[in-house]
Amino acid sequence: MQSINPFTGEIVQTYLEYTTVEVDTIVQQVDTAYQGWKRTTFDHRSTLMKYLQAKLVEKRGSLAALIVSEMGKVYREALGEIDKCALACGYYAENGERFLQNEPVQTEARESYISYQPIGTILAVMPWNFPFWQVFRFIAPALMAGNTGLLKHASNVSGCALAIEQLVAEAGFPENVFRTLLIGSAKVEAVIANPLVKAVTLTGSTPAGKAVAAAAGANLKKSVLELGGSDPYIILEDADVVTAARLCVTSRLLNAGQSCIGAKRFIIADRVYDEFKTEFVQIMSASVCGDPFDPNTTFGPLSRKDLRDELHQQVEKSLGMGATLLIGGFIQVGEAAFYPPTVLENVTPGMPAYHEELFGPVAVLYRFKTEEEAIRIANDTVFGLGAGVFTANLQSGKLLAEKGFEAGCVFVNDFVKSDPRLPFGGIKESGYGRELSYLGIREFVNTKTIVVK
Repeated sequence: MQSINPFTGEIVQTYLEYTTVEVDTIVQQVDTAYQGWKRTTFDHRSTLMKYLQAKLVEKRGSLAALIVSEMGKVYREALGEIDKCALACGYYAENGERFLQNEPVQTEARESYISYQPIGTILAVMPWNFPFWQVFRFIAPALMAGNTGLLKHASNVSGCALAIEQLVAEAGFPENVFRTLLIGSAKVEAVIANPLVKAVTLTGSTPAGKAVAAAAGANLKKSVLELGGSDPYIILEDADVVTAARLCVTSRLLNAGQSCIGAKRFIIADRVYDEFKTEFVQIMSASVCGDPFDPNTTFGPLSRKDLRDELHQQVEKSLGMGATLLIGGFIQVGEAAFYPPTVLENVTPGMPAYHEELFGPVAVLYRFKTEEEAIRIANDTVFGLGAGVFTANLQSGKLLAEKGFEAGCVFVNDFVKSDPRLPFGGIKESGYGRELSYLGIREFVNTKTIVVK
């Protein structure tokens, strides 16, 4: 297992995959830790979670640099990722007990109520694109609920995985409450099948989600899946076109376009299509792809060359089927896994750019004449993660957000972002279940009915 710097092409570190015996031993150790951890008070858990928050703040610079070296995110975005992890720790430290307090229910009994209790060790299978944030939005609610955690991270960010394990230990959590498993995908099914593992959460591709869901289902275990997305953004004719274009480009280029909730498809009213296209293409063209540590860099390389090549194949195949290339669409020579800002139009059903997730700095523009047509295009996808609408009429925007889009989250006059205070997740092939907010911490608890006669 290797971490390779996607900017320099150099090997950052090589790791030995854990053996089956090592994995089974760790699972047993984490289950043993659970037997004591589940009996701790919320006050105790909250104190340790705040220590973890402080550790993230203390080490934000070095942790951000580790992110950059392993997956190529620009340094300022990596700093923001660490800050967001700290925010999540603080949020659940402050609110975990309230979210899981007993809920009285009026019945004929002397007393009846709902009690939320931990269920055990949860396996988290996580991707490389937000190597700290994806994990911490699992760690914070899971540990605050009294569960213990196992992390199977993407192999190319093994350094981040081990750093997270170390952070939890340094914050004072009991030994083995949270452990990292350095294993490949082939060993995940056996971990899910282990009787000591009670549930699994995955953030990743739709095929990976289906495989994990099948394994969890075969073992009658709860699963939460946050999968791919092809987020549509509708720009109505009364929108502030300049602002919309700027925010849409920001979302499309965030993390070099490697975001499940990145804006990917832009559906523009016919009346403002040319104006939006001109502004959008101009901003995309002016963006700088370069050294992730350079403050002038807009976005860095893709995380791996094979992923860059797959993206380029999607673009080339779509062009071969009749799509129009406005900018970009080529592979840059060099060691870095760069892909330039790319914009396509005249994309039609049947093309990869129409149906598939474009996990990189590639945008697709569509034109519409009626809102019904816009919603049809927006929802003509197997995905249903995020979406956006830009309009001066907030009531119209809210109505489209509530009744029009088939998505787990919709933003009006802004791009989609995850927030610890709000539930996050999708529908259709973007997955099921919710992370974050009070709903996230309740995904992996026993919702227990108590009745006293």
